[in-house]
Amino acid sequence: MASKRVTKTVREINEKIRSGDVVVVTAEEMIDIVAREGAAGAAQQVDVVTTGTFAPMCSSGAFINFGHSTPGTKASKIWFNNVPAYGGIAAVDCYLGATEPCEDDPLNKVYPGEFNYGGGHVIQDLVAGRKVHMKATAYGTDCYPSREYEKTVTLDKLPQATLCNPRNGYQNYNCAVNLTNKTVYTYMGALKPKAGNANYCSAGQLSPLFNDPYYRTIGLGTRIFLGGGIGYVTWHGTQHRPDVKRAPNGTPVTPAGTLWVMGDMKQMHPDWLVGVSIQGYGCSLAVGLGVPIPILDEEMARFTAVTDADIYTQIVDYGNDYPKGRSSDLGQVSYAELKSGEIRVNGKSVPTVPLSSMVKARQIADTLKKWIRAGTFALGEPQFTLPSV
Repeated sequence: MASKRVTKTVREINEKIRSGDVVVVTAEEMIDIVAREGAAGAAQQVDVVTTGTFAPMCSSGAFINFGHSTPGTKASKIWFNNVPAYGGIAAVDCYLGATEPCEDDPLNKVYPGEFNYGGGHVIQDLVAGRKVHMKATAYGTDCYPSREYEKTVTLDKLPQATLCNPRNGYQNYNCAVNLTNKTVYTYMGALKPKAGNANYCSAGQLSPLFNDPYYRTIGLGTRIFLGGGIGYVTWHGTQHRPDVKRAPNGTPVTPAGTLWVMGDMKQMHPDWLVGVSIQGYGCSLAVGLGVPIPILDEEMARFTAVTDADIYTQIVDYGNDYPKGRSSDLGQVSYAELKSGEIRVNGKSVPTVPLSSMVKARQIADTLKKWIRAGTFALGEPQFTLPSV
């Protein structure tokens, strides 16, 4: 007898969440279920698959409203712990970028620079409840006459603080090596000469967009785990490139889709928003991100059973080719190979170094699974899904 085709809707799955009948598993658990039950059986059994990733995501930051002074100030330049924020928004609104270094940082004048404190660290300090010194200067207007404004702020006293990350959750990324004769310092970390190490940055089979490669369930309004709280996908991220070469299972073999995400910082936790210093490169913010994938049909069951052995990325020379905008022809490698701790490049054995944390990725997927099971986290039905072509 032919198996019955499985079809579900987000609304139906949310009803299961409310009634306590929902079946939720992590992406790693789904691999075994599909292997045992087949895609049709898994789709009948499982309602939601949870994913997770935790890694530096440079395109991150926060919109902050710091409140009016008396007399009023139309702030044009703003600093938090001496880290500049962008003030060209409104009188007391600003955007603090994760990669903005402290104003007195020597940068790479003392090479390689340490970049000990920047916007990402300020965001972590705020979420951790620490006091942050804020200063603003202004040119003065009739309605906002004050020309300077200073105070100590904490997150709970700020009128509003919204994490707004224009590009997170990259769907695949390069494996970086350095074929030159000197160490180079990049956003992929320090790369030793003559392919002394190979750095990569993805949770592989747990990573959100690998589990929905054509973005069938992700778009405007998708509710997610963000920074330890609840956030939303609000747009496709900058540099979203869906029309790239893909493997037969749909996963891209080069950098592809990205997410624009937002959430209330006052719900978040410093374990999941961590300021990062990248030697010789700059500051960043490590972001905890998890996306629930509704199993609408057998195809989604197959997608969410993807394994590290079936996901590939390109090996790129960051010592010479990448900075010159040239493509590298060093082959491709699976995430199973990368996670083994060693790959081969030009016939040489090279140790691999992850910039993302699998431990934290699993914790995020497990946390999201618990929230959904407890009925405290319903799926957000997207108003439209991300561009897939």
